[in-house]
Amino acid sequence: MGTFELEGEEILDREAKEFGGSAHVTVPKDWRGADVKVIRVSDPDETDDEE
Repeated sequence: MGTFELEGEEILDREAKEFGGSAHVTVPKDWRGADVKVIRVSDPDETDDEE
């Protein structure tokens, strides 16, 4: 796993959910129009069976 240093305003810990042929992560409505970065912190296989 790599190490990244980012500066920002807020952080969320969310799971990417299935969405058609891809996946999405929801963020608060007040984040609309903001620049957002997404960092994957685990392999997809590690979270597939948790639900």
